[in-house]
Amino acid sequence: MLELRDITRAYELGGERAGVFGVSLDVPAGCLAVLAGPSGSGKTTLLQLAGLLDKPDAGTITLNGQEVSGLSERARCDLRLRRLGFVFQAFNLVPVLSALENAMLPLQLQGLPETEARHRAEAALDRVGLADRKHHHPGQLSGGQQQRVAIARALAPDPLLVLADEPTASLDHAHGGPLMDLMADLSRERGTAFLVASHDPAVIARAHRVFRLADGRLAEAP
Repeated sequence: MLELRDITRAYELGGERAGVFGVSLDVPAGCLAVLAGPSGSGKTTLLQLAGLLDKPDAGTITLNGQEVSGLSERARCDLRLRRLGFVFQAFNLVPVLSALENAMLPLQLQGLPETEARHRAEAALDRVGLADRKHHHPGQLSGGQQQRVAIARALAPDPLLVLADEPTASLDHAHGGPLMDLMADLSRERGTAFLVASHDPAVIARAHRVFRLADGRLAEAP
């Protein structure tokens, strides 16, 4: 599903060279993979590259058999909208919209008719256990519920790959563990690949594959 080959992306940070250097990894369909490592190890940089939010200085990125690292910005934007899902630490929900309206957003941006967008968003919210909260706004939901809305929003367009940056960092243990159990279940059920950046042991323990980064290099592979 996702293949990174000899990926390098370097930049200056505090007068020193930082980034990722010569990283290669594979995330097959239906796999929950975790990029593990301390702050500054390159997790977020690699996640941004995999999500086509940045371009590598060297190496190739292949998604579902298509080499995508050299695409134009317009093509990359279209691919992000239609084939990728994103889950963020801070949820990034629109506060004036309901859970249902938040989950519908990427579908509406794709140009789907409202009836179809609503049906798919409702199905996604039902799967994450929030069918009875679909008309609630983010401020009326707990942190764990907001992150489940974010997952429903990511899954509603039926992406090939979902990328999550520290998705449990804003949650306590009681909510973080079940959230990762949900991601693991969804990856198996839907065949969606998940790539999660985290240093949380509870997240790492639930991964199908763990890629450990240190100083921008792959220290340990499955």
